[in-house]
Amino acid sequence: MIWDKEHECMDRSELYDLQLLRLQKTVSKVYDRVPYYRNLFDEKNIKPEDIKSLKDVQKLPFTTKTALRDTYPYGLFAEPVNQLVRLHASSGTTGKPTVVGYTRNDLETWSNLVARVVTQAGITGDDIVQITFGYGLFTGAFGLHYGLEKVGVAIVPASVGNTERQIMLMQDFGTTALVGTPSYCLHLAEVARKMGIDPKSLNVRLGLYGSEAWTESMRGELEKAWGALPTDNYGLSEVMGPGVAGECTAEPGMHINEDHFLAEIIDPETEEQLDYGEEGELVLTTLTKEALPIIRYRTRDITVLNPEKCSCGRTTARMRKISGRTDDMLIISGVNVYPSQIETVLIDIEGTTPHYKIIIDKKGYLDYLEVQVEVNEKLFSGNFRDLEELESNIRGRLRSVLQLNAKVRLLEPHSLERSTGKIKRVFDYRNC
Repeated sequence: MIWDKEHECMDRSELYDLQLLRLQKTVSKVYDRVPYYRNLFDEKNIKPEDIKSLKDVQKLPFTTKTALRDTYPYGLFAEPVNQLVRLHASSGTTGKPTVVGYTRNDLETWSNLVARVVTQAGITGDDIVQITFGYGLFTGAFGLHYGLEKVGVAIVPASVGNTERQIMLMQDFGTTALVGTPSYCLHLAEVARKMGIDPKSLNVRLGLYGSEAWTESMRGELEKAWGALPTDNYGLSEVMGPGVAGECTAEPGMHINEDHFLAEIIDPETEEQLDYGEEGELVLTTLTKEALPIIRYRTRDITVLNPEKCSCGRTTARMRKISGRTDDMLIISGVNVYPSQIETVLIDIEGTTPHYKIIIDKKGYLDYLEVQVEVNEKLFSGNFRDLEELESNIRGRLRSVLQLNAKVRLLEPHSLERSTGKIKRVFDYRNC
């Protein structure tokens, strides 16, 4: 099923024309109404009338999260506060939070884009969907909630935490789809088993996972835990929230809602635009946002774009699952390491669980990497030689993938703290 066939299945030449028209309108709006952008444009001697083709987007300056913090709270807004009907904000773990706002039209657009994403994942009006994101300033819960409501599902707004109660609600209400972070939904399955309930015996047939990066290996763990189809979706508060892109059930990759977001891939070092099929950093420009239009936002997410028509019928470009972030790359003894590489190694080795911690520190003047991972109960209660072999296997696989040596520490099951929100796995103590 396709929610908005007119726009999701547009001829790409017509899509490009629509994108250009909306890009020109957005650029004119920010130049006229947002002093921050007007100053940047003037510094680069750029006028709105200079945008004559989509390629001209490269003339425009980038926006980073720092800009939202530097102009806190309303400095990037293109509409007065009395036109806003909703405000959201990041958690603000470092300094001021990033604030985003929506007009009434923005909320309607947002709901429709989420409706597209959940529909292409397989949600129908017959589903009962349990949302385990926290309701609050975080965009995830409300974004998914109103988009799902558009589709006509029955929503269980369970919010975050109270894990045993979550399982009870799933049993009593007959939940058929689960919304949450991959790590928390794995924790849900773990708690269900502790309660003597097989997660696969519940009615859950579909998982809509997001808000934190997760690998294809993690997808396998989620499917094994729930016996339900795991689907990925993508969004970020700065450009909308959830609803930017999502997987269909036909081919790999997440369809980007390109009539609302202009996507580019750039080399994160040179900042030059790359071609389709080349890996780089995703950059997004909003094309229809009223309250907070954003120009060339550097997401820091590493991916690849594929513009080929999908067998599902959609013509929108697909983005590959995020493989890492430019700002979570670790440099250890001169080697570039992404946490996703370590996760893939751990999950692909039999005997481990998806619960792990990465610790980086110094011993003297040298960098030191330690990977802690929980072992499954069967292996942990087995003989010592099996544990030694597992540790050696992990160490060897990490060395092969990362090109450096790591200390491996095997932990007993359930020894690492579980998170009800975005999970923290990397602890870098080198500058402490």
